[in-house]
Amino acid sequence: MKFLLRMTTATLVLGACMYSPMVSADALLRCDVTYAGSTQVLETLAVNDPYTVPSVDIGGRFWFKAVMVGHAARVDYIKLYAYLDTRTQPLLIQEAIFLPPFKTTSPSTPLTGTQRLYAGPVGRELIYSCTLQGEQP
Repeated sequence: MKFLLRMTTATLVLGACMYSPMVSADALLRCDVTYAGSTQVLETLAVNDPYTVPSVDIGGRFWFKAVMVGHAARVDYIKLYAYLDTRTQPLLIQEAIFLPPFKTTSPSTPLTGTQRLYAGPVGRELIYSCTLQGEQP
């Protein structure tokens, strides 16, 4: 009977923690990346190893990679990479580095503003903006 009571209590506590707004959220980097009128939302959590983060194909013309290094809610740095996809290999067209302290005045802090990148023989346009949520200074 005690075992059943303990299991029920543990389940209730675990359930309360999962749905409580008081639970500290991990830092979340959210980037809206637009090419040719189509927007992809990329969400990134903090990682220990930046080399494990894959690039994302953006409309077959660009590649975008958002790397946030840190632990849970603490962010050590953020790096954003944009590549033009060429016949031979992706060509780096922008690397943006963001270091703490990050301004955390609202639940979702604008990090990059709207960025417009032009690349390729006809000046193809990649637009992105990123926000940071849940970062603890």
